[in-house]
Amino acid sequence: MTSGEYPSTGSICSALKLTVPSHTIHGIEGQPLHLTVDYDFNATASEIQIIWLFERPQSNPKYLLGSVNQTVVPDLEYQHKFTLIPPNASLMINPLHISDEGNYIIKINVRGNGTIAASQKIQVAVDVPVAKPTVHTEPSSGVVEYVGNITLKCSVGKGTRLVYQWMKNGKPLHASPNYTFSSNNATLLMVPVVKEDIGNYSCLVSNPVSAMESEIIAPTIYYGPYGLRVKSDKGLNVGAVFTVDMGEVILFDCSADSNPPNTYSWIQRANNTTHVIKYGPHLEVVPDKVAQKTIDYMCRAFNNVTGKRDETHFTVIVTSVGLEKLAQEGKSLSSLAVITGISLFLILAMTFLFVWKRYQPHKGHQSALDDFGIYEFVAIPDLASGSRKHARKRRTIQLNFSCWVSCLNKIHVLNNYRKTTYRTITNGKYKH
Repeated sequence: MTSGEYPSTGSICSALKLTVPSHTIHGIEGQPLHLTVDYDFNATASEIQIIWLFERPQSNPKYLLGSVNQTVVPDLEYQHKFTLIPPNASLMINPLHISDEGNYIIKINVRGNGTIAASQKIQVAVDVPVAKPTVHTEPSSGVVEYVGNITLKCSVGKGTRLVYQWMKNGKPLHASPNYTFSSNNATLLMVPVVKEDIGNYSCLVSNPVSAMESEIIAPTIYYGPYGLRVKSDKGLNVGAVFTVDMGEVILFDCSADSNPPNTYSWIQRANNTTHVIKYGPHLEVVPDKVAQKTIDYMCRAFNNVTGKRDETHFTVIVTSVGLEKLAQEGKSLSSLAVITGISLFLILAMTFLFVWKRYQPHKGHQSALDDFGIYEFVAIPDLASGSRKHARKRRTIQLNFSCWVSCLNKIHVLNNYRKTTYRTITNGKYKH
């Protein structure tokens, strides 16, 4: 037996199957509504009677219309509202009004060798389509983050069984520590307001027969300044230090995230005093034609609505050495360090071997290490040349060792000279 079917009653074996929608039917006010009914039986019928009744909660059923075979007998009060075309048992309601909401009862009697009957209920709900909602913001002038709150209220002029859903940037908004909703979701409260609350808000209102969304509204939130930084179009920048060539014009840009936009001031520090040299987000600096001059600056951002400010310090170093050459010398220092390290390792290894060989007691030819060294072959036919050969070998090792030490000293002196020159440049006290 399918959903919506109930067994019929009667004195014959053939059953009457009556099928109606098992869920609530939602109709639109002012529109026609068709209640579909199917029935089936296995018997020879002489009469088929169809009866429709209407029932409101807490009231008795009311007769609407009925038929026997092809003859329809309506209630005169509703004869222009309800339509039945037998043997089809479906009912047409036109037009549909709010007062038509309730339960519709269908009963079918079939007479043949006996009588079988079946009845069912259909629940009908009548809804008014949703009008376009509007959203009101309180306050309308905007608020400062962490100081004020914002309330958004959604209102609808027409509609029944309304369901409210708030949207932010096109996505559903859910309750969180910053977002609180009223019991029916028609009001959204942001407490406290923060920068992250900035976005496009809308109110989506729906019911079983329609849905409408409000216009987008973007509450005004004042914040900042955040992320203050200074950038330049030229020069070599390392952290808060900008190195420029002598006489080169450099443009600095100061920026920070803020609403409303910040006001900027540029401050120069000299001789333990400071003074404002310019207002606005940009500063153009033309270094004096004096090599190795260091100038300290500060950019200050102020938001006149939030009352907050931020500042950042930076230093400009003017040098007569080209920046490209300065960068290359910095790289050469790294290469010299590698060469010096390798040379030092080789010298220490040879020194250790020399000392070990010098003080190792002679026990004959026991290891290939005894043959390691620098040899000079001299053809002397004297049989007693063994001692002279050992003496010559030691002198040769000592000479080579002296050469290594001399080379190391030269590399060390050159490396110290380049390091001193590079540090002097970066500290703004270059002396060539």
